[in-house]
Amino acid sequence: MNLNKKQFNLDFGGQPVSLTISQMAEQANAAVLGQHGETAVLVTVTLGKEDRNIDYFPLVVDYEEKFYAAGKIIGSRFIRREGRPSEEAVLSGRLIDRSLRPLFPQNLRRDVQIIITVLSYDEENDPEFIALLSASAALAISEVPWNGPVAGVRIAVKKDGEIAVSPKNSLIKEFGEFALETFVSGTEEKINMLELAGNESSEAETVRAFGAAQTEIAKLIQFVKSIVKEYGKEKIKVPDSEENLELKKKIVNFLKDKIENAIYQKDKTERFREIAEMKEALKNHLTEEGLSGADLAPVNRLLEEEVGRIVRKNILESEKRPDGRRLDEVRELHAEVGLFKRLHGSALFARGNTQALAAVTLAAPGAEQLIETMEISTKRRFMLHYNFPPYSVGEIGRLGAPGRREIGHGALAEKGLRPLIPSQDEFPYTIRLVSEILSSNGSSSMATVSAGSLALMDAGVPIRKAAAGIAMGLITDKTNNQQLTTNNYKILTDLQGPEDHHGDMDFKVAGTKDGITAIQLDVKIEGLTIEIIGATLTQAKKARLEILDAMNATIAQPRAEVSSYAPVIMTTNVRPDQIGEVIGPAGKIINGIIAATGVLSIDIEQTGKVFVAAHDIDKARAAIAQVQAITRTFEIGEIIEGEIIKILDFGAIVDLGGGKDGMIHVSELKEGFVQKVEDVVKLGDKVKAKIIRAENGKIGLSIKALPHD
Repeated sequence: MNLNKKQFNLDFGGQPVSLTISQMAEQANAAVLGQHGETAVLVTVTLGKEDRNIDYFPLVVDYEEKFYAAGKIIGSRFIRREGRPSEEAVLSGRLIDRSLRPLFPQNLRRDVQIIITVLSYDEENDPEFIALLSASAALAISEVPWNGPVAGVRIAVKKDGEIAVSPKNSLIKEFGEFALETFVSGTEEKINMLELAGNESSEAETVRAFGAAQTEIAKLIQFVKSIVKEYGKEKIKVPDSEENLELKKKIVNFLKDKIENAIYQKDKTERFREIAEMKEALKNHLTEEGLSGADLAPVNRLLEEEVGRIVRKNILESEKRPDGRRLDEVRELHAEVGLFKRLHGSALFARGNTQALAAVTLAAPGAEQLIETMEISTKRRFMLHYNFPPYSVGEIGRLGAPGRREIGHGALAEKGLRPLIPSQDEFPYTIRLVSEILSSNGSSSMATVSAGSLALMDAGVPIRKAAAGIAMGLITDKTNNQQLTTNNYKILTDLQGPEDHHGDMDFKVAGTKDGITAIQLDVKIEGLTIEIIGATLTQAKKARLEILDAMNATIAQPRAEVSSYAPVIMTTNVRPDQIGEVIGPAGKIINGIIAATGVLSIDIEQTGKVFVAAHDIDKARAAIAQVQAITRTFEIGEIIEGEIIKILDFGAIVDLGGGKDGMIHVSELKEGFVQKVEDVVKLGDKVKAKIIRAENGKIGLSIKALPHD
């Protein structure tokens, strides 16, 4: 069968990039096979057959990791196939979704599903890069209405300022400690999605990296456009929403003396109540005017549009925000620590109506999370888990496994704190931080960074410094196709409520007093200019420093000691070739030490580092002593002390500890002739002796060779 393949090639970042158009997956609306190095993905785009009667655009982006892509057989031993997506796959899908979504017509009501299947992974080239490029090409050549293409690129910046474009994974490892690593996507002229992990990078350094990314993105988009010229299909027409101008006029007239009073409330609950009452009064008024049934269907949408119009107009024209704050003003802050005695560390952080309760649990190194996915097999000793219960927004809902939103928000907050976590050598604990969102009205993920930082300090984790986060918003002049029409825009500090719902971006920035540790950007417009990004980061820094001041007033540095309820961890080192001696056959020796001393656990790394966790330090010391005794090496000339545990005709056996013993030959018991061993030593005696032989694990001892006073 001839699949009519045509391959388009580009050299990018020193690696070959190819996009292949063919009859593969021919029943989808479009399909593209993308390759970067030896990493390959298949992206399909499928469009629903008819519009749905809903008030949102139904886009689904599925990112499918396949274990065979990396030559692995993993998963449950009883299933051995892919199950629910890993957290890493969820995050990759979200990244691509957030890059593509802003460029769809907002009134599109047909289902669009984009499935990204990773077919091959070479462990060097990032699948997200080629997945986004392939998805962009597939959408661009399909009949799906979309104002692309977009592209994305990974950028890493070394501490010395050197920039690497689309670096291989091995190069990232070589960099060691880098200033920042970011994935940037957008159009030829604007950036519409950001993910950044920084090592306290400066605002200027961060903007420079984004500028470098924008240059590379433009090259990729030109590449996709060359494919569209040859394979692009005519886009389907999206019907304009039918406007009932008479109904709209009635709604605007009724609301004109009521809407601002409802919107402009400092408290979220009060605002919701006022808007609900206004909505009910509007429907009653329209019913009295003779409208009913289907005539009232557009009311909620038109009311939302009018609320949005008023919010945007007042911010742009008079800098009037719904809760009365200045554009750069942070809401009221509250912080406290040590809420619950038995928790190893805890903190409550509130910013306006957003509240995050953080709890830290410390455990032995063996409590690390094991991660095995298509891309990575590793351990994680710092974990951050984010929970968003329905009561946090005043709703009733089911509780269950974390959804994509919770995974994404938790990963962002973890990214914001991870650079501050001490090394295992400095602090040998496994650390789990859980954020419970008690109330949400604007960036609970950034509240989690602040609450988490406070809780870590309360737990005695020696983090290098405090971190805080803030969400920034944007209001612009824009047309229906999401393009900016003028340079008139306003940046909003501490985004919340209607500003988020009706605004144009959610720009989250986390960091310390000295720099940025994490960024995440979502937009609802085509994208942002470098100018807007730079201004946003400057305004975000001002807010971050203000929040850090409030946090430092509560707890300014980590506690000197961990909680008395946290385990004590002691360490020692053995030679790698001695690990088997400590563990013993089937774990007999190490389990015996645990049982005898009452410690919680003993963990041994391949390097020979031993971690002992216990409820009290005496038990830990006892276990450490046993491990050291087992692995102790004996040198000729060394003086030892031990108990006589066996009497033989020709000598005595001395217990050296750790399951080892030595023998004192009868001739070494004392000067002169010895008739019987018992004439000099008896069973149970404690004796001192000098090591005179140490060969092949056999220790020869001498009492008579001891130095005389």
